Amino acid sequence: MIAPILRPLSPRDPHEEHRTASPLELFTDLCYVVAIAQAALSLHHEISEGHAGHGLVWFGVSFFAIFWAWLNFVWFNSAYDPDDTINRVLTLLQVFGSLVLAAGVPRIFHEDLTLGIVGYVIMRVGLVLMWLRAAAGHPERRRTALRYAYGLIFVQAGWVTALLVTDGHVPIWLFVLGVALDFSVPFTAELAGTTPWHPHHIAERYGLFFIIVLGETILSVTIALQVAFDKEHPPAELWLVVAGGVLITFSGWWLYFARDNSGILTDNSVGYVWGFGHYVIFGAAAAVGAGLAARVDHYSHHSEASDLVSSAFVTGPGAAFLVALWLVNVRLHDSSMRTALPFAVGALALVAVTFVPYSELWAGLIGVVVLVTELRLAAGREGAVGATS
Repeated sequence: MIAPILRPLSPRDPHEEHRTASPLELFTDLCYVVAIAQAALSLHHEISEGHAGHGLVWFGVSFFAIFWAWLNFVWFNSAYDPDDTINRVLTLLQVFGSLVLAAGVPRIFHEDLTLGIVGYVIMRVGLVLMWLRAAAGHPERRRTALRYAYGLIFVQAGWVTALLVTDGHVPIWLFVLGVALDFSVPFTAELAGTTPWHPHHIAERYGLFFIIVLGETILSVTIALQVAFDKEHPPAELWLVVAGGVLITFSGWWLYFARDNSGILTDNSVGYVWGFGHYVIFGAAAAVGAGLAARVDHYSHHSEASDLVSSAFVTGPGAAFLVALWLVNVRLHDSSMRTALPFAVGALALVAVTFVPYSELWAGLIGVVVLVTELRLAAGREGAVGATS
């Protein structure tokens, strides 16, 4: 279908029925796969080369850059999406910026944010123009849209200044300051009036992105296993990584989609916690893939990381995932101790098995136990709700 060159930009109905992700949104998510793959691969190499602490810090930096760029586009498009030629061009401009960011991810692990900031400049041009269109097309939220546009320009100017002053080697404290300023933009803008984002659409977009992250986890492990099995006499322990990786990935997917999230996204106070908190959920899922690949290197004797360190990058992100999933997601469905306890015990069990042999297999089994418990609780709650209604 040929899109019109220009449509009046009016807000989407937040209660629109059958609202789903558009082909352009799906294409945008696909392009972010490149950046996620670069971040996971770089973390994997840092672990295996004996620089686990350094790798963890800069993985956090690079993954936040990826997540924040994606998040800004998702929430705008949920509220305003005319699907005309101008909107598509501005979206593709942001996609191009995300690819520049992806190319800069390995440099971020060398503490050089130059390409990452350049990619953001490109993305911000597209996003600012979108917000200016929203200001013109939605008079009731003109102040909100302009606050977004001016806030993005101000913060991006700060990032460019930091780039010029530090020659790309932005120190962590300055990065944290920039992140705080970035976070302030939506909070400040939405005080002037809430944008009409669509709960079901947002829940679907986050779910699709989570699937992409899990796909990268599977890919990183598959590539590491392929390299290991190509060698003569591959170690038998690799099959433990296969079994553990499958159980971790499958249980993680099932846990995330065990409950329908669209019904809990009622307003901005919930949306902020849910939307921003997914940084830990997504990041932990990607880090597990890097950890599993590092376990392959350890068993294949191609790693400088100890058994404990490589193990910790499977169990640690797994525990973080469980804790974040309950805090950000499950708690909003049911905040009682009966849901909190299985996730807390599962997280503690994951930390404990870091110190035992073949931790990746134990981690997978723990994931299955937490999953079975959560499914029973979710089914019980739905049954109770159905009975009362």
